[in-house]
Amino acid sequence: MTHSPAYAEMPRGNWFTRTEAWLDERGKGAWIALMVLGFIFFWPAGLALLAYMIWSKRMFNRTGTSMTCGSRRARGTMTRMRSSGNAAFDSYKADTLRRLEEEQEAFEAYLQRLREAKDKAEFDQFMNDRARRSGSDDTTVDA
Repeated sequence: MTHSPAYAEMPRGNWFTRTEAWLDERGKGAWIALMVLGFIFFWPAGLALLAYMIWSKRMFNRTGTSMTCGSRRARGTMTRMRSSGNAAFDSYKADTLRRLEEEQEAFEAYLQRLREAKDKAEFDQFMNDRARRSGSDDTTVDA
């Protein structure tokens, strides 16, 4: 007995595993639509789906541009590990990624120095204002 190609691609397991895989293929929007329908037709089902989405971290999956520095580095590592099959391109890609990471680290160091300079300037201003206030208080008391 032969199976159709669509059947071969379908994940094995119970109905829950197959449904979960089907929803994952369609993205977060499908999960949210199912949750809303659950709330409309039977609110405990919607609540259960919401709890499952939060518990499985599907609600807070970051697939957009707002990645943390650590996840950007991890993504870069994963990209470097895959070979395209073209040695020249892989070498160029590795050099470009290394250069970009160095530039990013230099820029982050520059931003840190700017923050430190701003903090020092604000602190110095505070100390000068405080010295001026205490100096003017001393002259009014003496007079």
